Amino acid sequence: LHSLPSPPFTYSKSSISSFSLHPPNFYFPAFSPLQIFSDCSFLFHFLGFSFFQTQKSMGRDETETYITVPSFFKCPISLDVMRSPVSLCTGVTYDRASIQRWLDGGNNTCPATMQVLRTKDFVPNLTLQRLIKAWSDSVGRYASGSPAPNRKVPTTEEVNESLSRLRLEKDDEIRLEILSRIVRFAKDSDANRAFLSGNKDFVPMLVDIIAAVDGGIRTTTKIKLALLALRILDAIKGSTEGDRERLSNLMLANGGDCLTAILLAIQSGNLELKIESVRVLEWIASDAKSKLVIAERDGILQELIKSISTESDPSLIEASLSLLITISKSKRVRSKLIAAKTITKIKDILLTETTSVAVAEKSLKLLETLSSKREGRSEICGSDGGRCVEGVVKKMLKVSTTATEHAVTILWCLCYVFREDKTADETVERSNGVTKLLVVIQSNCSPMVRQMAKDLIKVLKLNSSATALAAYETKTTHITPF
Repeated sequence: LHSLPSPPFTYSKSSISSFSLHPPNFYFPAFSPLQIFSDCSFLFHFLGFSFFQTQKSMGRDETETYITVPSFFKCPISLDVMRSPVSLCTGVTYDRASIQRWLDGGNNTCPATMQVLRTKDFVPNLTLQRLIKAWSDSVGRYASGSPAPNRKVPTTEEVNESLSRLRLEKDDEIRLEILSRIVRFAKDSDANRAFLSGNKDFVPMLVDIIAAVDGGIRTTTKIKLALLALRILDAIKGSTEGDRERLSNLMLANGGDCLTAILLAIQSGNLELKIESVRVLEWIASDAKSKLVIAERDGILQELIKSISTESDPSLIEASLSLLITISKSKRVRSKLIAAKTITKIKDILLTETTSVAVAEKSLKLLETLSSKREGRSEICGSDGGRCVEGVVKKMLKVSTTATEHAVTILWCLCYVFREDKTADETVERSNGVTKLLVVIQSNCSPMVRQMAKDLIKVLKLNSSATALAAYETKTTHITPF
């Protein structure tokens, strides 16, 4: 271990004070030889890493302190200190955000070794996570003294005291300071989130803070309080169906008082807050009634549809699509989505080359849901000369098995079940869809989807002109579909 190379990358003393690490939202076992060392400070000294190097500025007498980062603390992709280290099946550890972007880009290899991945599952490296945090804390103490009191993560005892004060405090500025401390506590670990969610009075208190924006004077401080409360709710909202129903009933009582604050959060310029608010909405959309209340609140559907623009952040697009899929189970909501030109947005996503796997799958799933309505099918076929159908065919074999199944189901509805517009048939043939359907028959898709592909081929063969059929025969005679 002592022979590990010391990297050339350094961070200045002035920049280290803004550095902070947040443990990931998971607890899985991860093993490392470094676990045998209990004292991290001793470990760093043993490894021979120097925290600080003093360099003299050219032409000046003053010196500046630099901090050397251990090489195995940096992500091989971003070369930054890892915040959420996860290991691939090849044994190489990356920062979660960096490797997720790599895989979402359609890559199936390990960036460091270029080995083909047998599985794309991650194994969180908690040992390395703890070492990085211990190193960060040590560097923070040496570089700038003890951490600033308003930024450190409060203890459980301090949070208990803060909760008691929050119940009694009337001054919104003080409540804002208390909630800010609780946000840091909630973001720090699963244990902290479990502690907060276990307090039976805390969630109703947060809901009251959020609902206060809907009535009375809407001050800036009250809005800030509501937005902080939303962030905490997203972190501690629970995992069981019972938790979901309780939160849904609390937040959607009195016609959905909390939806005003959530809409303000979605309209805000803060990307992280937008995503958290959309996730809270999806969580409370637990039954048909709650889905309708959310969809019929003025402004929410419009903001969600705006969020799935190809210019938006992929994480926001994914969260918004997920919520739209959840609430579109209601026929009334489907009609609203079709009328609001959601299909045009989906078409743009499908025709974009760099669409991530998750976004492509969810786009096709939502399109499949909307294709159950006559006006939805009409919009899909007539949208920009059949470009939406072209996008479906384009993504059929390029994304994943899930995406393939959604794409085939959409085409089956358009060309086989309802057959209301011949534009769809022509677009599928023009986009080499028949060949792709023959490949689907030989794939590992479900038997039902493979049968749909066979049905589509029969219909498309019957509708083909003599020339198109001849071209089809010469290109695909080596595949026997029946």
